[in-house]
Amino acid sequence: MAWRWAAASEIGTSHIRNGDRLQDAYAVSVMRGDCVFAIVSDGAGSAKFGAYGAWLVCRTLTVRFRGWFRDNSDLPSDELLSDWIDEVRDRIAAIADHRETTSRQFASTLAAVVSTPDETLTLHIGDSAVVGRSNEEWDVLCWPENGEYASTTYFVTDDPEPRLNVSRYAREYDAFALFSDGIGDVALLNTEQVAPPKFFGPMMHPVDNAQGAGRLPELSAKLGTYLAGTAICERTDDDKTLVLISGG
Repeated sequence: MAWRWAAASEIGTSHIRNGDRLQDAYAVSVMRGDCVFAIVSDGAGSAKFGAYGAWLVCRTLTVRFRGWFRDNSDLPSDELLSDWIDEVRDRIAAIADHRETTSRQFASTLAAVVSTPDETLTLHIGDSAVVGRSNEEWDVLCWPENGEYASTTYFVTDDPEPRLNVSRYAREYDAFALFSDGIGDVALLNTEQVAPPKFFGPMMHPVDNAQGAGRLPELSAKLGTYLAGTAICERTDDDKTLVLISGG
């Protein structure tokens, strides 16, 4: 597949009012020509260095997957993936110690997908989400998870162990959407726990029909304008990150 994508991340209106910065981060990478990896991480609003934690999660796992696919054609084991998450946690702990603070101040979520010609894999911690398209149907591959109390969730930095979910799918997917909880509140039907085609179909259509491969700068800019627009901001005041990937 000639994977191509549009992606944007826009600060929430509540963060603007409070003088905060954008807490979301994302990354997309095509590896070995036929594999795509994408990740979204949302830094906790209550964490002083949440934005840095989100960036570090995205950077570390992107580097690890790139290195893996230089030497391997299959997907890494669950054990190795858990080791990579531990590496992220160790790096955060070292930085936190250097700054004389705690890992909790770097708290961030994780939603990632990697797809090869034979298998699709997702990693998930927290309330971001991943959906995939197969035969024109949209499946929720990672449903947002909330914590024990209202407006709480799970983070990579949770002790003693993070609530990591790894799932593998043999079904062939030709498109994916990854997004932080700011978009989840708008895009998903929470009562039925489904991804409505009436949202994801029109959003993916321009990416499906775009020419070429890789990042689509013009569509990404338009997506950013849409996420920062009134129609979305009236429905959520949180940061908003949306990654749209098509191989169709």
